[in-house]
Formats: sequence, structure tokens, C-alpha cells
Amino acid sequence: FAPKSVRITSNKIGVIKEVRAITGLGLKDAKDLVEGAPKPVKQGVSKDEAAKLKETLEKAGAKVELK
Repeated sequence: FAPKSVRITSNKIGVIKEVRAITGLGLKDAKDLVEGAPKPVKQGVSKDEAAKLKETLEKAGAKVELK
């Protein structure tokens, strides 16, 4: 499974912070990933982990789908 950030609904900075925490990316790379949505945030994770990441990102203000 791969949580995919579809769009930012609110709090872009909060979403970028969560993407950085999830991926370990630097600020610029995380910002580019968020602004370039839809893009996979993290690939090859279990269904349970993907669901947790989706919940985390949605609480931060992103709209996420699982693929």
C-alpha cells in the first residue's frame, strides 16, 4: 500500500511537518512533495501502517487515498 496525498484541505505547514516526520525528507523535498500532490508519500507499507499514515496526514489537513 502507498498513502497518496491528493490535496491539501487546510494547514499546509502541518502537512509538510507530518510528511517530513513520515519520510525523513528535508524541508524543501517535503514541501515539493506536498505541493506536487497527488504523489505517494511512502510506498511498500502494510495496510495497517498505510491506514495510520492516512489518519495522521488527514488530521494535519491533507486529503489522502490509499493505493
